[in-house]
Amino acid sequence: MVKLFHSMALVPYVENSLPALSKLHNSSAEFYFAKHNLRLSQDWKKLGVAAVVWDAAVVMCMYLELGKVELEGKVAIELGAGTGLVGIVAALLGAKVTITDREPALDFLSANVKANLPPDSQGSATVSELTWGHHLELYPAGGFDLVLGADIVYLEDTFVPLLQTLEHLCSETSVVLLACKIRYERDTNFLSMLKQRFGVEEVYYEKQRDIHIYKAWKLPPRRDL
Repeated sequence: MVKLFHSMALVPYVENSLPALSKLHNSSAEFYFAKHNLRLSQDWKKLGVAAVVWDAAVVMCMYLELGKVELEGKVAIELGAGTGLVGIVAALLGAKVTITDREPALDFLSANVKANLPPDSQGSATVSELTWGHHLELYPAGGFDLVLGADIVYLEDTFVPLLQTLEHLCSETSVVLLACKIRYERDTNFLSMLKQRFGVEEVYYEKQRDIHIYKAWKLPPRRDL
């Protein structure tokens, strides 16, 4: 599993090779969501893709702020949280959130959560290790009202374990929200795989950043005649 983490960190960007990517190398990123100023540490050199705020996370937070999904009192989980922005905003908007990523990113993620949740909200978020498809029994089957993922669909090797994880975490009433850039054919392939087990609809599109948000819900098991 460590091998996978390192391969994910080796993204083909040379530092500051493109102006648009230079912000990813900043040591922090600042936002205003849920009536709070948020400052998230970033650590590209050490943790690569897991430790920068991607546009999909920002657009997911914009969508959550619109109030189209009920968060107050809901039990939520964020997958592949990275810096933790989405989970932090969901907690500030009233959800009880388990914010997850692989083990190497956890200290960094925990520090961001602690730094950005006010004392009275600290109990609303828990940081926890989750490698998709592994030790899912540590998480309650069907135990979450809302499953959040921002820019987590990009490595084909992870598609099957990600789907296993979504199936485990969701009940018939759970809602999955995925914020994605559709960059390659493989991204469309993931949506096709998702549609075999889940109903899927696009609920939001942010043109400037080219980010789609998909809502998914578990389909009842097929009863083959």
